[in-house]
Amino acid sequence: MLAALALFAALDANSKLLSGAYPVAQVVLIRHVVMLALLAAARLARPGLGGGLGTRHPGLHLLRAAAMLSSAFGFFQALREIPLVEAYLVYFTAPFITLALAATVLGERMPRSAWLWSGLGFLGVLVAMAPGLHAGGTLLAYGYSLLGAVSYALVLTINRFLRNEPGISRLILWSALPGGLVLLPFAAAHWIPPAPADWLSLALNGVIAGAATICLAVAFRHASAAQLAPLEFSALLWAVLADLALWGVLPSSATLAGAAIVVLACVMSQRAQRTAK
Repeated sequence: MLAALALFAALDANSKLLSGAYPVAQVVLIRHVVMLALLAAARLARPGLGGGLGTRHPGLHLLRAAAMLSSAFGFFQALREIPLVEAYLVYFTAPFITLALAATVLGERMPRSAWLWSGLGFLGVLVAMAPGLHAGGTLLAYGYSLLGAVSYALVLTINRFLRNEPGISRLILWSALPGGLVLLPFAAAHWIPPAPADWLSLALNGVIAGAATICLAVAFRHASAAQLAPLEFSALLWAVLADLALWGVLPSSATLAGAAIVVLACVMSQRAQRTAK
């Protein structure tokens, strides 16, 4: 789980570096193509690796692919303007949004305390934003980050419907292939020929995304979501380090205070849900 989170942070940092030079459709399309190429090569070398490719729920997989595209688009656009750590603060509201989706879509009953902690979590994001978007970002950038968080929460909710369909190859195929087909015309219309060095960075996105997905799948094979959830906050450390190393940006005191509130609210909300069960 820790390896997956470090890889996702590297993916976001690399995407932020590319966001100033290339359109989102081109960057994400190349990521998907590389993931599909790696999947094909792995299954040629070892047939059947990663489980079957067919599914009894194509509609859910397509909806999941659309949500993943929306999440990638939202965070890519947000990272053009705001530091990683601030985008991650908004991303950490995804568990609260998942809670709301579980209540409305899955019909699950949630304790009142979980809702109260969720409200505190969103308050933490407002605390981080309060000093006037110190890093030069706009409300639109935070809106894009929220779009990414809502879309990611939808992915988590769909994953619960698909939990009886194990297999990493199926997840990669049914997310990368439909996403690539949707992105192809947009990428072609606004294609910017990459510099030779940038081809490596663009392809690296696919390698990192594939490796992170595999690590995440292995983590959930050996531990429950409740056990792994607290580790998600290690992503904040990677975000702070990346912001400092690559862009020389340190989080403000308001950002750190907001982060502390969000982390506390997430942990307590998850604890309230486990206690209710």
